[in-house]
Amino acid sequence: MSTTTRRPAGQSGKGAAGKAMPAATAGRNATAKSRQGQRWLAWIFLAPTILGMGLFTLIPIVASVVLAFFRWDIISAPTFVGFDNFSEVVQDPTVRVSFLNTILFVVVAVALQLGLALALAIMVQEKMPSWLRVFFRSAFFFPLILSAASVSIFMRYLFNEQFGVVNWFLSLVGIPAVPWLTTPGGSAAVVILVYVWQNFGFSFLLFIGGLASIPVETYEAAAIDGATGWRKHLHVTLPLLSPTTLVASVMAIISALQVFDQPYVLTRGGPGDSTRTAVMVIFESAFQRLEFGQASAIGVLLTLIIMAITAAQFRLSKRFVFYQ
Repeated sequence: MSTTTRRPAGQSGKGAAGKAMPAATAGRNATAKSRQGQRWLAWIFLAPTILGMGLFTLIPIVASVVLAFFRWDIISAPTFVGFDNFSEVVQDPTVRVSFLNTILFVVVAVALQLGLALALAIMVQEKMPSWLRVFFRSAFFFPLILSAASVSIFMRYLFNEQFGVVNWFLSLVGIPAVPWLTTPGGSAAVVILVYVWQNFGFSFLLFIGGLASIPVETYEAAAIDGATGWRKHLHVTLPLLSPTTLVASVMAIISALQVFDQPYVLTRGGPGDSTRTAVMVIFESAFQRLEFGQASAIGVLLTLIIMAITAAQFRLSKRFVFYQ
């Protein structure tokens, strides 16, 4: 008996496939058009960000690098001078002192900022009422949202030698008036204190997030092994918090290398050049002496220093950062 299926007259297998193929092709075309539409939609949403970064970030960076090879005072036409600006900047004693001041400021300020932020983050994460924890978190973060110029003006009055509140409190315990803003050591200390007070809140939040990600079971296991008190933080908290510490230190160093508001408002770089920073010299070169080429050269050098330090941090992180 034959089992061959009879097809209707006038319809063959080739004809059915021929009808299926256009349908499949149409489906693929619709999918391709849908994907293309999604790509265009993505570009439309990304366009404002790309345009903003190009106008306000990329173009100024390129223009600054190019300007470093020219002598330009806005009034006359730019003159190409090659590496003369870099040579003059390196030989300028004020620039060298400002870079040295900036490096010393970064070392002290970042160490205080990270140490204070970590200690307060650990304290806030300890057992306490939730309302008190929220209060501390808000209070420690609050200075970060204030204007650096406004804070610096206020602090300049607080640390005034003649009528400042700080010296008034010191006089209550018999300590004579301290010339905070008129001596190199005092002015440097005030600039560092004001900067750390206003900026440690960001590192504090990073450490709060890092501490919250450490499993409770790890502390329980450490307690069974006898690690309590400060040993718990030394052997558990610090190693597991090392990725957060890396991020906090990178951002803190980059920010500190660009310090400007606090020393400019508090001391104008004085007395002498004791608190003059690299960004202050850039500002003075560009907008007070109209030497935009030298200002750009200093900015390029500062950028190279920031990039070198950041690269060194990530290089060293392979040894000291522990990832779970």
